[in-house]
Order: sequence, then C-alpha cells, then structure tokens
Amino acid sequence: MIFGALADVVLIIHLAFIVFVVAGGLLALRWPRIVWLHLPAVAWGIWIEFSGRYCPLTPLENSLRVRGGESDYSGGFIDHYITALIYPDGLTRNAQLAIGSFVLLLNLVVYAILIRRSRRTR
Repeated sequence: MIFGALADVVLIIHLAFIVFVVAGGLLALRWPRIVWLHLPAVAWGIWIEFSGRYCPLTPLENSLRVRGGESDYSGGFIDHYITALIYPDGLTRNAQLAIGSFVLLLNLVVYAILIRRSRRTR
C-alpha cells in the first residue's frame, strides 16, 4: 500500500513538473524571478521530448508500483485520469517532436514578451 501511495505522489509531482514546463513561462510574466527555475525545467522537458528519452520519474514510479504489487495503471482517479495525460496510448516519435516543438514555441513567445517588457522598464 505504501509503495502505491508513493507511486501516486511521484505521478502527481511528474504532472506538476509537466504543467510547469508547459505553462511556467506564464508565471514568469507575473513573477519574473521564476525564470531561473523555469528555464532549466523547460530545457529538460524539451530535451526529453526531442531526444526520445524518458524522464527519470517514469521508471521510479513504475518501480514503486511493481514493489507495491501493482502491474498496471488501473483503478482510481489518479491512475485513470492523470496517468493518461502523462503516458498517452500511441505516443509516437512524431508526437513527441510535436509536443517538444509546441513547448519550445510557446516558451519562445512568452520569453520574447518578458524580454520586451524588461527593455521597456530600463
């Protein structure tokens, strides 16, 4: 039971990280100091997508699930809804590249706005 709960915690952290990578630049529009956390996170997220690798949180979560006696992502809200967001069925290499490109373009736009604002205030 404890390993399943730990796996759920890792899954929630993983989801929060993904949301931060995708939308954290919007937080930086409000709180510019968050850039120092967001830029490395977004670089990591884009690298993972473009390189076709897995985030280390994925094998950690799977290991915890196996140690907890689970073999599948079935049952419960977290497993049914959140897992599908992080590990969609049929995730292809082209889909990964599209996701990485979307995250890159979104953040380029946000950071262009931040740079423009910074120049105006000087």
